Amino acid sequence: MFWKPIVNLLEAEDIEFLVVNAQHIKAVPGRKTDVKDAEWICNLLRHGLLKPSYIPDRNQREMRELVRYRRSLIQERSREHNRVQKVLEGANIKLASVVSDIMALSSRDMLEAMVHGETDPETLAGFARRSMKRKKEELELALKGTMSSHQRMMLKTMLTHIDFLNEQIIELDMEVAKRLAPFQKDLDRLDSISGIAPGTAEQILAEIGTDIASRFPSAAHLCSWVGLVPSHNESAGKRSPPKHVKATNISDPHSSKFLTP
Repeated sequence: MFWKPIVNLLEAEDIEFLVVNAQHIKAVPGRKTDVKDAEWICNLLRHGLLKPSYIPDRNQREMRELVRYRRSLIQERSREHNRVQKVLEGANIKLASVVSDIMALSSRDMLEAMVHGETDPETLAGFARRSMKRKKEELELALKGTMSSHQRMMLKTMLTHIDFLNEQIIELDMEVAKRLAPFQKDLDRLDSISGIAPGTAEQILAEIGTDIASRFPSAAHLCSWVGLVPSHNESAGKRSPPKHVKATNISDPHSSKFLTP
């Protein structure tokens, strides 16, 4: 995003500016120079033919960066969970076949014990809590594996990384909540929609802002911007089958997949 530092400087000096999609201002093919390009853009501006791209205000841009970074950390944590599972599988430990979440309290205690050298399945299964105690026999069978020293070291590193990511995500949660506190009513309305969790509501608000009416003339425009509207391709009177446009404006980290319940 090479335009961002320039926009920040112009904003600081209170200079009026337009950010325009380069695909919308192409000149007639021919001899191309920087001077001719500048003249062409000036002519378009003088005649009111430049359509500015939407640039959120500084507060919303900062909020977008925060929630997008938080999303990337959450995704990284999920990848690290998968790496832990891979190490366990390599050690022939089938913990995931018994528990639904290998990072739940009981499972985490078992993993910590493995890191510190515990290998006895009965002892490891003894860390089970509450309803998991009923699965003690299954746990003992699942925990009969052989973990080497390098696997133990890898597991320790992964658990430490997960703890670090958890701390960073909590800090970002607090910062996002503080910045969105004035818009709690909007968050509650979004959260009331089936399939939209509080985190998703924060993501939506950060991406589209609160002044939707001034930016999107209708709900159809908003859906199109998000990438939920099929494209229409027609040539010589023939229309090709509609295809969904590539969503690029709501996160995954920045696609409409994040909005899927």
